[in-house]
Parts: sequence; structure tokens; C-alpha cells
Amino acid sequence: MMIKNRIKEFRARYDLKQEELAKRVGVRRETIGNLEKGRYNPSLVLAWRIAKVFGVPIEEVFTVEED
Repeated sequence: MMIKNRIKEFRARYDLKQEELAKRVGVRRETIGNLEKGRYNPSLVLAWRIAKVFGVPIEEVFTVEED
């Protein structure tokens, strides 16, 4: 199972740099980069914080795909 995300798309829409988003959700910029590249699956709390920054439900940013 893989978690796909649309973080980069939402960042572009809201004109947010990785560093700005990272600061708002309490992680390092590298974490946001790794999430965007699919190298890392977020905790539920982190996924919720990211979705909250964009003002959308978690499901709009993150989706689960079967292998």
C-alpha cells in the first residue's frame, strides 16, 4: 500500500515554499521534500496538520493506493 499526496500541487496553489509549509506544520523542509517525492509516509497528525494549512479534508491531499 502506498500513500500518494498532492502537497506540491497545493503548495503551488497557495504560493507556499517547502520551508514555509514545514514551519507551519512543525517539521524540517527536508521532510516536506521527502513527502512530496513519496519517500516518506506522514503520521496521521502530520497529514492532518498539512491538510489544515490548506483548509481541505485530509483525503484531498492524501490518497491510499494499493500496490
